[in-house]
This record gives sequence, structure tokens and C-alpha cells, in this order.
Amino acid sequence: MKNIVILISGGGSNMAAIVRVAQQQDWAGRHGARVAAVLSNKADAGGLAIAREHGIPTQVLDHKAYASREDFDAALARAIDAHAPAVVVLAGFMRILTPGFVQHFAGRLVNIHPSLLPAFPGLHTHQRAIDAGCRVAGATVHLVTAELDAGPILAQAAVPVLPGDTAQTLAARVLTQEHVIYPRAVLELVLQK
Repeated sequence: MKNIVILISGGGSNMAAIVRVAQQQDWAGRHGARVAAVLSNKADAGGLAIAREHGIPTQVLDHKAYASREDFDAALARAIDAHAPAVVVLAGFMRILTPGFVQHFAGRLVNIHPSLLPAFPGLHTHQRAIDAGCRVAGATVHLVTAELDAGPILAQAAVPVLPGDTAQTLAARVLTQEHVIYPRAVLELVLQK
């Protein structure tokens, strides 16, 4: 079985989309792939309850309990490795990862970013797109490298920026597309492993 481990920090809507598609499309039966665990750095992350409702094991590692970013990332890597992952998915995991962590999972660590990379890496992407006068915005699934939001692109989806859009309305429109492209890109990456 090809295991997928998903990391979250909050509500886990992208994680939930991946879990839902994996079950609807019977990834386990058809592709030998499954979401094996959901890990979070926050005990109150809403996505943990969603994972448990789907029978997926969860684990919390509070980053504040570690002396350094390196110590946390080392503990997180050990927790992930316990599930022998083919792919590790960042789904709203709000931590900058150390180069050592990224290297450990090189080629199997994937993220989704709410812009059409390489445009608008980092934070506040929707407001930045509106402020720049963009007519389209979107989301990008990419492999994670040591450089923030700069890894090889696996999938993208575009949405129009409408007159009167706010960062919130644009974010909501982009999120619906994230829920479409992220499960597809994760499965494609798993099938390469």
C-alpha cells in the first residue's frame, strides 16, 4: 500500500477534499494508495476531527514543545516516517520547514499555494493579485524545495478576478479549484512512486 501522510494546522479543507476523493474513487482498491495519517502542529486543528470521522489515525506534535525549529522538524519527520509515506502532503500546514526536513522528503513532499506561481509566492496572495490588477488568479500544486513556493509545478487552476472582488471572495473561488486539483495531483504523484 502506498501511504499518504497529510500535515495540517487548521480546518483541513484540502485534506478533507483529498480524503473524500480517495474514498469516492477507491484509491486503495484501484491504486493501492491510502491516506494513512493526518498530523498537526495544533491540537485544536479542526481537520483532526474530520480525519478521525473517516477513520484516519491522527497525531499532534506541538511545535511550541520543542527547543528549536530543527528539533521539531526532526520529531515531525520521525512521526511521518512511522507511516512509511510514498507522499507527504502539506494542506494548510503553517510552518516554514527546515532545509533538512525538505531534503529528507525530497521528491515526495507536495504543497498547494493560492496563486498562479511563480506569481505571488508567500502570504496575502489574493489581495496582492487584486492590487496588481490581475484578471486571473488561481492555485498551484508544487513539489516543495528549500526555496519558498519555488518547487516544480505539478498542477494549476485559474479563476477570474471579478470586479468588486475582495481577498475573501477571491480566496473562496480559488479554494473550490484547490479542492479539484489537489487530490488529482496527489494521486498522480503517488502513482509515480
